[in-house]
Amino acid sequence: MKEFGFELRVCAWAERAWDGGEIPLVARQLGTKRRRWDTVVCETTHEGLDRRAPFGEERLDSDLLFVARNAPSSWAYYREALPDPGYPWRYVRDAIHRAADRGFLETRKRSGRIELRRRYRYPEWFDRLVAIENKPDLDAAAARALADQLRHDVALGLADEVWVATESTGDSVEPALLEAIPVEVGILAVSEEFDVDVVWNPRTLPSTSWGTRILELPDDDRSAARFEYADAKWKRRKRLEIAERAYERGWRSYAETMRPDCRQFELRDPEGPFPYCAEKGRPQTAAECSGRCPAFEPEPPSWRQHGWPIEGGPGSAAKRLLEAKRNRRR
Repeated sequence: MKEFGFELRVCAWAERAWDGGEIPLVARQLGTKRRRWDTVVCETTHEGLDRRAPFGEERLDSDLLFVARNAPSSWAYYREALPDPGYPWRYVRDAIHRAADRGFLETRKRSGRIELRRRYRYPEWFDRLVAIENKPDLDAAAARALADQLRHDVALGLADEVWVATESTGDSVEPALLEAIPVEVGILAVSEEFDVDVVWNPRTLPSTSWGTRILELPDDDRSAARFEYADAKWKRRKRLEIAERAYERGWRSYAETMRPDCRQFELRDPEGPFPYCAEKGRPQTAAECSGRCPAFEPEPPSWRQHGWPIEGGPGSAAKRLLEAKRNRRR
């Protein structure tokens, strides 16, 4: 199976059977500017989601998080109420207005100055972040390349746990165990039927303390590595940003980068559902499913007559279904 389809099915498994946290919020392709993970599991609870709900379904970006976390409970001039952001205050003012539009902040003008107060305290709404790298075909070359990335993950400790998911071979000892994968990283063996076995348990990483950001690894044992420290405050801010994006997107957001308005696009398998191309007769990847695909055919107008143009055709229905499933998780 291609990595995209494998990734979607690992996400579906994690959402259904993750052994950790009361509610796993699962998302795809999230991380930092330097590192992007295939799958992210944000462990939370019903109470945590209830506390997060007043801030809306859309994510809070870094500027909105700064305002939401520091806004006072009583009226105050914004420059006196908020700590120095370390960047121009005009971006803070813009975030204040956006927060007021979203309803979790109140503003007023007194003597020409903007005052603010929060309506809700930004909560501690999630417990842990778990990163999963998906490599269905983990041959020796892929394992070597992946091992370097995983060493960065372990040293930085931005996620609480790091895993690798790979296709099961059925051997008594899975080949992934024999590769140079850091011992701190867990290993999941995924069968053709998508039964998942834990063949190596990960270590919990120190996500709340400082980490090491590896800048360069030597090609031999005699050269020194280059690194820098990442403080706990930076890590906490990045973890919040990743969790917020996971809350907004979920893993079914693949429809936003594909073409469900193509008459060949289908959704199959209720556990997903997963995208399928009727023309190719197989699941397609996000890169294949685009307007440049030679098999792309726009939905004919006759498909859209019932409720069109307000409700749209089957493509719009597919998006609504995926959005409803995403909202159900939240």
